[in-house]
Amino acid sequence: MKPRIYLDTSVIGGCFDSEFELASRTLFEEIAQCRFIAVISEIVEEEIALAPEKIRELIGNKQKIKFEVLSENEETVGLAEDYLKAGIVGKSYFDDCRHVAIASFYNVDLLVSWNFKHIVQFDKIRRFNAINMLHGYRQIEIRSPMEVIHYEKE
Repeated sequence: MKPRIYLDTSVIGGCFDSEFELASRTLFEEIAQCRFIAVISEIVEEEIALAPEKIRELIGNKQKIKFEVLSENEETVGLAEDYLKAGIVGKSYFDDCRHVAIASFYNVDLLVSWNFKHIVQFDKIRRFNAINMLHGYRQIEIRSPMEVIHYEKE
């Protein structure tokens, strides 16, 4: 089975950032080639709705990539609140917790993000997973696009 990967908003925006563009666009190419099943949430859709047009168009091009869209619910909100209570991130970064909670609740195989401060950080990943295990969820893999894409050997 193809891995289901949750893309947070930073990966989508990364397609238009010189630092992250190559890896983000390569990841989208691999999704288009059916290496992965692309998963986003209603939260990502809300964040993208506020983004510049070029970013909205990338998600809006559903002919090339079909996204599985996950919904937030009471359980995902509760899980995200427990991440906050555990002090994994501050209250200002609740949306980061929401992304991790949705990906965990829906058992995606991998959450992909460029957010090295609040999500893709060894200690935080361990703490997210500790809370997940306390609630009976499996551990979630969290990586940057650089760790997920295949590079062609020259």
